[in-house]
Amino acid sequence: MKPKWRVLVSAPYAMPALDWYRGRLAEAGCEMIVAPVQERLEEEQLLALLVDMDGLICGDDRITDRVLAAFPRLRVISKWGTGIDSIDQEACRRRGVTLCNTPNAFSEPVADTVLAYMLLTARQPDRLDAGVRSGAWPKTQLTTLGESTLGVIGVGNCGRAVIRRARAFGMTVLGFDSYPVPPDFLRDTATRMVGLEELLRSSDYISLHLTLSSETHQLINAERLALLRPTAYLINTARGPLVEEAALAAALAAGRLAGAALDVFEVEPLPASSPLRRLANCRLGAHHANSSPAAAWKVHENTVANLAPLLN
Repeated sequence: MKPKWRVLVSAPYAMPALDWYRGRLAEAGCEMIVAPVQERLEEEQLLALLVDMDGLICGDDRITDRVLAAFPRLRVISKWGTGIDSIDQEACRRRGVTLCNTPNAFSEPVADTVLAYMLLTARQPDRLDAGVRSGAWPKTQLTTLGESTLGVIGVGNCGRAVIRRARAFGMTVLGFDSYPVPPDFLRDTATRMVGLEELLRSSDYISLHLTLSSETHQLINAERLALLRPTAYLINTARGPLVEEAALAAALAAGRLAGAALDVFEVEPLPASSPLRRLANCRLGAHHANSSPAAAWKVHENTVANLAPLLN
């Protein structure tokens, strides 16, 4: 039977499971076309690939109104994962394109990654290991998480998963969010909601868990970095443009901030020219804090489930 629908797959995390996608989409009457992609597709690349497509399984592709206007046949966009800030949602609504994602898909692995960064900073097992291997016997003064304060900016699903772990380590937790947080969660975790400036001034670790928007773009800029303690540590596993990278690199280089851990960046992959690459007090990830086989398969299943009924 000839397929009724054509679906472009451009999500990098879908690539290891293409045979599975091909089979599931074929069952739904869809022909699968695979896009050449490394991290994401930009507008011009999508304009060359979306011809005659009814559906799209995408990652963080730049899906603009111009892209949607060029392909009136496109009916469904199924985002692999949670974040949809790279997609013009208003244009989707206006043009009748259904946009789906998998909310709360990676809260647990991302929260594990945040705790790993904090433990690496507090207990420094990698640096102690390097010291012993080099012939030294380092007796570095370390801290515990229980004597530290964590500030969580964005107390949604992911932020709450981080807070639950932090409380298990005995940390004092401050939270900031523009949206209401369930009172029972705040009570059960002893989380105190404060203003952004108070959080930045009072925290030993600051972890970002916001979606990207015009309001949150470069929320952590030079002015706000100046509020942080010189012993503080900034962690970003959410979206790269939440942080003004040039200002962060300058603060780290000058010692106005003890360190940072970044899994996401303003430009990805991180350019070779980025000063962040040369800073020993900045840990770098490859937008991979969500890594988890169980979570990935949940998203595979949901991505197809979101797409197929709508096309049919």
